[in-house]
Amino acid sequence: MGFDWIKFFQFQNMVVPLWETVYMVFISTIAALIIGLPIGILLVTSDEKGVKPNKTIHKLLDMIIVNITRSIPFIILMVLLIPLSRLLVHKSYGSIAFIIPLSLGSAPFVARIIEGALKEVDEGLIEASKSMGATTPEIIFKVMIPEAMPALVHGMTLTLISLIGYSAMAGTIGGGGLGNAAVIDGYQRSKPEVMWQATIVIILLVQIIQFIGNSIVKILTNKRKRV
Repeated sequence: MGFDWIKFFQFQNMVVPLWETVYMVFISTIAALIIGLPIGILLVTSDEKGVKPNKTIHKLLDMIIVNITRSIPFIILMVLLIPLSRLLVHKSYGSIAFIIPLSLGSAPFVARIIEGALKEVDEGLIEASKSMGATTPEIIFKVMIPEAMPALVHGMTLTLISLIGYSAMAGTIGGGGLGNAAVIDGYQRSKPEVMWQATIVIILLVQIIQFIGNSIVKILTNKRKRV
């Protein structure tokens, strides 16, 4: 079949796939943050140079939970978690079902981002807080996280963009969204204009998220300089 240029410029059929991708990605990001934030904080605080060193907790989180989970290719992880999706949402297909593997698959990545951002905080600030009698929660939430906020926002922007790519993979095995539109509706059904439409929408979505993320990081950085 030839390329249909008239249909190529008709993007209204991308509204539903775009919405599916957006809510799948943003809900997964929130869930991954809820899971990954405490893990990332514990990785930093339990480190030998952390606020409350604990080798056992650090090794458990670092080697077993984060490293092993991140070692599993996402396409395989999605298949492994299909029974869990079926158990929790009573289906193994569609955007809602694939929020579960997206969340669990990206949580270790989020934990590493948070760990890296918090480790960039000046040790002098932490030591000064300790000397003034600050408790561990106060050091974490009033010193480390506010200081690391630009890096954290940058990391979460990368997470959102990565999840868009993951959601496209999910679409190829029944996850819905723009990935489903590109591969199933476009490629497999010999509709190249649909495949290109989905690709262009994904590119635009990534650019918008990157622009917003960079803008927030810039605002936070400039605010810190003024302070």
